[in-house]
Amino acid sequence: MASFSAPVIKWQTFFLLFCALNCVVWSDDSSDKAVLLEFKESVSDLSGLLSTWSENSHHCSWSGVTCDKDFKVLSLNITGFGKGPKGNNSLNKTAVSASFSCSNYSLYPFYGFGIRRNCGVSNGSLSGKLLPSIGKLSELKILSLPFHRFHGEIPSEIWGLEKLEVLDLENCLLSGKLPVTVSGLKNLRVLNLGFNNIRGEIPSWLSSLERMEMLNLAGNLVNGTVPAFVGRFRDVYLLFTWLGGSLPADIGEDCRLEHLDLSGNYFVGEIPASLGKCSHLRSLLLYTNMFEEGIPRELGQLQNLEVLDVSRNSLSGPVPVELGNCSALTVLVLSSMFNPYDNLAMVKGDANYVGDDFNFYQGAIPSEITKLSKLRVLWAPRATLEGNLPKDWGSCDNLEMVNLAQNFFAGEIPVGLTLCKKLRYLDLSSNKRLTGELKKELAVPCMSVFDVSENSLSGNIPRFDNSGCPDVLTSDSYSFEPFNPTSAYLSFLASKVQVGTSINFLDRDGGPAVFHKFAGNNFSGSVLSMPVSPQRLEKHISYAFYAGENVLSGPFPGNLFENCNGLDALFVNVSYNRMSGPIPEDISKVCKSLKFLDVSMNQITGLIPPSMADLDSLVSLNLSWNLLQGQIPSSFGQMKDLRFLSLAGNNLTGSIPSTFGLLRSLEKLELLSNALSGEIPESLVNLKNLTVLLLNNNKLSGQIPSGLANVTMLSSFNVSFNNLSGPLPSSNNLMKCSSLLGNPLLQPCRSYTLMPSSDQARAGDSQNYAASPPGPVTQKNRNSGFRSIEIASITAASAIVSVLLALVILFLFTRKWNSRSKISTTKKEVTIFTEIPVPLTFDIVVQATGNFNASNCIGNGGFGSTYKAEISPGVLVAIKRLAIGRLQGFQQFDAEIKILGRLRHPNLVTLIGYHASETETFLVYNYLPGGNLEKFIQERSTRAVEWRVLHKIALDIARALAYLHDQCVPRILHRDVKPSNILLDDDHNAYLSDFGLARLLGTSETHATTGVAGTFGYVAPEYAMTCRVSDKADVYSYGVVLLELLSDKKALDPSFSPYGNGFNIVQWSCMLLRQGQAKEFFTAGLWDAGPQNDLVEVLHLAVVCTVDSLSTRPTMKQVVRRLKQLEPPSF
Repeated sequence: MASFSAPVIKWQTFFLLFCALNCVVWSDDSSDKAVLLEFKESVSDLSGLLSTWSENSHHCSWSGVTCDKDFKVLSLNITGFGKGPKGNNSLNKTAVSASFSCSNYSLYPFYGFGIRRNCGVSNGSLSGKLLPSIGKLSELKILSLPFHRFHGEIPSEIWGLEKLEVLDLENCLLSGKLPVTVSGLKNLRVLNLGFNNIRGEIPSWLSSLERMEMLNLAGNLVNGTVPAFVGRFRDVYLLFTWLGGSLPADIGEDCRLEHLDLSGNYFVGEIPASLGKCSHLRSLLLYTNMFEEGIPRELGQLQNLEVLDVSRNSLSGPVPVELGNCSALTVLVLSSMFNPYDNLAMVKGDANYVGDDFNFYQGAIPSEITKLSKLRVLWAPRATLEGNLPKDWGSCDNLEMVNLAQNFFAGEIPVGLTLCKKLRYLDLSSNKRLTGELKKELAVPCMSVFDVSENSLSGNIPRFDNSGCPDVLTSDSYSFEPFNPTSAYLSFLASKVQVGTSINFLDRDGGPAVFHKFAGNNFSGSVLSMPVSPQRLEKHISYAFYAGENVLSGPFPGNLFENCNGLDALFVNVSYNRMSGPIPEDISKVCKSLKFLDVSMNQITGLIPPSMADLDSLVSLNLSWNLLQGQIPSSFGQMKDLRFLSLAGNNLTGSIPSTFGLLRSLEKLELLSNALSGEIPESLVNLKNLTVLLLNNNKLSGQIPSGLANVTMLSSFNVSFNNLSGPLPSSNNLMKCSSLLGNPLLQPCRSYTLMPSSDQARAGDSQNYAASPPGPVTQKNRNSGFRSIEIASITAASAIVSVLLALVILFLFTRKWNSRSKISTTKKEVTIFTEIPVPLTFDIVVQATGNFNASNCIGNGGFGSTYKAEISPGVLVAIKRLAIGRLQGFQQFDAEIKILGRLRHPNLVTLIGYHASETETFLVYNYLPGGNLEKFIQERSTRAVEWRVLHKIALDIARALAYLHDQCVPRILHRDVKPSNILLDDDHNAYLSDFGLARLLGTSETHATTGVAGTFGYVAPEYAMTCRVSDKADVYSYGVVLLELLSDKKALDPSFSPYGNGFNIVQWSCMLLRQGQAKEFFTAGLWDAGPQNDLVEVLHLAVVCTVDSLSTRPTMKQVVRRLKQLEPPSF
């Protein structure tokens, strides 16, 4: 028994010791476990992310939990999927994470360059609140709970964790302010609170954290300025916040930065030169801000810099040659029309970041940059660069993307570019002055985008060398590269250019897109080949070949359709050339994949092959203004996908096929200027998607189908000059008198509008709605297709009468010439600058105005009144009567009589003549029946106005001012641009009037005046303060007018009164942009109806026109160019 009891006693002793130790251990870690269980109980976990967390298991074995050897919690790391509630568009710059998930980070791949490259493996997220008890995890070093749906503030206890090194709560719906002071976090290395709703300024206590490496406050409501101490961190991501002001000049002192992203904010002033001291910097992203002046040449000291993006600012000056010293540079973005965060902006319900680039550089691209051996992307479209393209492109081993479109480069395309065999994107379009011939060594067959349109290139489009090519450029092509700043930009730009070509309008499906554009040059000869490499044809690509507006000749289609059936889809535009011959009978067999074909304005002959109807993929067909004969094949009715069809301006005969009524997708049908006969098919009323129907100048008879009044989409309709008869369909919007002329047997149309001036008359011409995609080519002179004996006779008679009238006018003009050399002081005569077809004398003017009766007064200004006068039945003019006895009034007259009499521009009110004497002085203008823009804006709430109309008004006035500033010698300032000085005709063409404040400028940029002219609310601040005026003062006034046009608000609108005295429309627009509420700026209905991206771009343009800095304001020439680039499609 004794021998048995001894071991038992030993085992009992060991068991008691084990229990004692075990009790000690559980006393140490039970508090951490309790905290975690409390956290689990407080959150909703529908996806079971915390399913392993149980009372019956050790907490150190739980998913997402890591402990030390003493079972204390070191790390809590659970990444959620982050999917929030959908459809929350009212959040603007708040609640970002409520609307996108971790997986959405692929939408903007270079955010953080790897902060969150991979999402968690989970399918769900936690929701609830972060508990203060988390602060009891005293050994916690890593708290990483991103992409969950927590709400409320971060508990102060978390800010007190002494040993915390990583605080990662990205995209968690958290709110509140950053604490002013903290009691812990002495060892913090990473603070990642990106994409929450956190407010406040960047706290100063961050400067005391010696181990701090990464700060991410992106996508929050953080405001204030950026402190200089962030330069001591390694990675700083402050993009897409409300930060603003100037960057500290010493941000680069003691710099440790590798990645600095300040994009999408409101920073102003200069880019600090001290950033050139950040020798470790790999990426510097400053796009979408308001930086001014030039790019600091000190940035050329950054030997490790890989990515530099300064686009979408207000930079100026030359591109520093010193950037050629950045030997590691792979991506250089100087300007861009793409916003990398468009998708994020839409997720946030914030459109104000969809804007435009306002960098206006000077000079050329230094060859030191193009010679950089590692350069893969050079992106600088619409940047006002000029000079010759760099000749030296180095060995060009890595260059993949070059975009220098819409600049002012001249000369030939350099031979050096032929060495760039990896080049996949080359856009040199719209430089206008590029000349010479294309080199066949260019790697065009391998390029996904090659665009040299709108230049002055000549020679043949060569048969380019067809060497082997890598894979087609897509955004996925770079997914296999190590994730870094360069691959992120390449992936992003590749995805943008894929959808940026005009072939996308046809809802293209299938493989990648290849887009080659040669349009708008002087290319000649035959089309020698389809410039696509065989390797590309194996990829089921969609290919677009655009070569319109050249002088190409030879038979159609040449060799263009070779290998066509190897394509997924083919888009061809060779309009406005000299191609001839018939359309091949076997076209449907040779090119089954043809989806878009435009050969308008060529010399195509013969019949239209009925086999064309077998092109069942065809969506758009334009054969207009050729020499085609015969009848329209009835088989066309089987092309079910056809949306655009134009056969105008040929010699087609016979009737309109009734089978057209089967084309249910048809939107535009143009058959004008042929010799078609018979009746208009009743079946056309079945085309419910039809928007344009042009049948004018044919030999059609019978009645207009009454059912056309029920085709609600139909907006453009013309049957003039046919043999139609009977009543008119009851449609006020559709049946306009101008579209019914020349049908003597048709029910009379009573309405008639007189356009007294030649400038106005051009607006009455029928528009050419070509069956082609948005952005049609410019019309060139071409025979209208009128070939009848009757019209020829009328034309000949008109010519004889015109000659006789010209002789009479010349005689009268010669008699009047001597009297124009000086102002009459006593004679009652009217001096004529612009001849009109009726007499214009002093007595006629006085009688027509009722002796200047107030009932005929249509406007009053500071220098006189304007009267409406009908000087002959149907001929209206406007008489501006100057106030006699007022010296300033005569000064106005003196300026106008010397300037306006010789000005000719479609958007300037024409000065017809004048009378000046001691007792009476008046000016005679053409009359504009549409009133002025002030009245238009006031009355716009009573009717819907299309964005196209508003854009046209804005562009018309911009063109007029650009003409005054840049094309008049000496140039002219208006000095009183405002809505009441902008007149409209019935077609909403806009005309600038009242040059009473105009002054001539010689060679100087500015000149002083004796007083401030203009109208309060429209006067530029520097003009009001210094009385010094330049063309930029007109730019400011124009910007105010543009803001009024977009918003229906006045410059000093009464609704601004709550903001205090002096608050104006400029301040209001800036306020809304800063608050992310661009949508609220626009007049009711415009935002929903118009293209929202373009609306915001024009709003940004107006705001830039009204900035205080004269160097930042664009010129009117630049404004015109920007508006033309935003011009809505013409159909």
